[in-house]
Amino acid sequence: MFDALVEFAPDESNSRLPPPTSDEPATAPTLFTALQEQLGLKLEAARGPGESIAIDSIERPTEN
Repeated sequence: MFDALVEFAPDESNSRLPPPTSDEPATAPTLFTALQEQLGLKLEAARGPGESIAIDSIERPTEN
């Protein structure tokens, strides 16, 4: 197991994040740049097989 700390600027296009608290622009790199510069990891887009599950309906269980 590894414990790593990566400092990066959040993606501002993600509307679930709160707005920045300061008026200064973020000086931290993006997540992809931070992973490559700080940990030596490079993310590459790829397609491959994957499993998926479709749930058509759901109900609460009845009491026994």
